[in-house]
Amino acid sequence: MDRRSFLKSVAATGASAAFLNSVPRRAKAESKSSSHGIVVDGLNGSALNEDYLGLMRKVGPYCEYKGIGFGDNQIGVFGQVYDFAARNAKDVTVATSVRDIRDATDSGKIALILGMQMANVISDPMVKSNSYLTLTHNLRGYHQLGLRGLGICYNLNNIFGGGCMDHNVPLTRAGRRLVEEIHRLNIILDIGGHTAQQTSLDAIAMSKGVPVVCTHTNPAALNPNPRCISDRLAVAIAKTGGVIGITTISDFHNLNAKTIPPNGAKIAQATLAMHLDHYDHFKRLVGVDHVAMGTDFIWGRHFDEKPWISITFPPEASSAGEILPVKGFENISQLPNLIHGLKGRGWSASEIDKVLGGNWLRVYERVWGA
Repeated sequence: MDRRSFLKSVAATGASAAFLNSVPRRAKAESKSSSHGIVVDGLNGSALNEDYLGLMRKVGPYCEYKGIGFGDNQIGVFGQVYDFAARNAKDVTVATSVRDIRDATDSGKIALILGMQMANVISDPMVKSNSYLTLTHNLRGYHQLGLRGLGICYNLNNIFGGGCMDHNVPLTRAGRRLVEEIHRLNIILDIGGHTAQQTSLDAIAMSKGVPVVCTHTNPAALNPNPRCISDRLAVAIAKTGGVIGITTISDFHNLNAKTIPPNGAKIAQATLAMHLDHYDHFKRLVGVDHVAMGTDFIWGRHFDEKPWISITFPPEASSAGEILPVKGFENISQLPNLIHGLKGRGWSASEIDKVLGGNWLRVYERVWGA
């Protein structure tokens, strides 16, 4: 599907004019949660290559938060993103502010935001040096490199708090220092999802007046997978003015302790209808201003063996074999299917506009400034 066909398919759904038009933001009426025509995926781990660039181009004005995952060479991964942007400078730029995002999309470029899903890379040098000052220096250094969002833990506990496989672990003393530094540098704090509930609630309690987000998760009320968040945590995030990004990961829709397939089989791929149920649930629970996309797409990556994931996810959290998105929304070029589905569930054009980008841009501006 080319960009013209993509936009026609979206138009057929009756989605908002703000999404369909590429009118510069200055020509549009200001709105508290307006996307100004920009689609924002709040967490996307897809491979950056020429084929994926083709998919992103089809979306129109587009911004993607690159959820850099795990490992001890995050500087190298940052470098890969900058290198991709440099090799495709006519089409892609790395954004560190909302103005960067809007300027990029106004000029027809895709904006990429750098984020990390866990803070281990900040903690390891700190432990070796036995100094909190190292935490400050490391975080500032990554911020200078473009880091604009940071998670606390990835599934397992670390020096800062608990992972989602141990929800009762609180934020530690080191974790409190981390949260303070995140807010001091105006980095978006990403909790829930991979991070334990108690650690997340403790971090929210420290975040007075600052929006806190969960970039990519699903509702435990609909599927009690340990990777999904409780209604209690979702409400707490919304009360900060934050946003909950909804993932397309199939396992987080239908895998839990009671549905583990026998003999290491792969659980059935979740449907788009199940995915839409997650949007409806969070909308009813916290309101449309706090719901957004956080697809967690990993298009172009092959994690069949899942070496890191397999040792951090138990069988009730991630089933065997390839990580599958929901059927019908398997990469960003299939966004019209989501839009059509939301419209069919009674979502208005203005509500869809908020979900597609307006809510993320509101939080980005609150934390980073204009």
